[in-house]
Amino acid sequence: MKNKNSWYGLLILLAISFHVNAQDVKQDSTYRKWFVGSSLFMLGNFDKTNNPEYIQLNLGYRITPKDVVSFDFKRSVYAWPLGISLASSSFDKPGEGYPGHARILAPTIGYQRFLWKGLFTSVHALNAFEKYYDSNKNAIGNGYTLYLNFHLGYQFKFFKNRFFFEPAIACSYWPVRTGVPESFKVVEKKWDNSVFQPGLNFGYNFDFKKNK
Repeated sequence: MKNKNSWYGLLILLAISFHVNAQDVKQDSTYRKWFVGSSLFMLGNFDKTNNPEYIQLNLGYRITPKDVVSFDFKRSVYAWPLGISLASSSFDKPGEGYPGHARILAPTIGYQRFLWKGLFTSVHALNAFEKYYDSNKNAIGNGYTLYLNFHLGYQFKFFKNRFFFEPAIACSYWPVRTGVPESFKVVEKKWDNSVFQPGLNFGYNFDFKKNK
């Protein structure tokens, strides 16, 4: 990914800028139970070399100010072993990629717990339904992977708690993975079934208005 480092630099600058300007908003009239959001990883769709065609949509509900549940929908394309970090020098190294690619549709459920102010942990279960293609773009099989994503991060709030940004450290682990073509397994076998990566979610808070 030729411009990968440039994107990482931009995201780091954004996180630093948000940290400088963020203010803690106490629970008051600005408290809102619902939110919609997505991820800054969608910026990767501007990369013409390894376009992940990434889409993420989050819908969440705050059961209490500290307990949050969410339903997320994710879609992406990938052509490299899942155990390779995006920051690894092996990510674009010749011979490390798949002999083709896979497309994922992943409905996801999540739980988030706030520990202190904006500090949180969360766990997400991604049910990834995958379709595999060879280098000639011919379909060669279907599979399923269960991903468990664990996050430790901090939520920054803006504009009277209308918007938020959640930089985090995430660990992804996939205990269930079926239907992978043999040609893909050959490339995968030297990599672990887990990887560390950043989390870069953002969102908009709202409430449904009741008619009086």
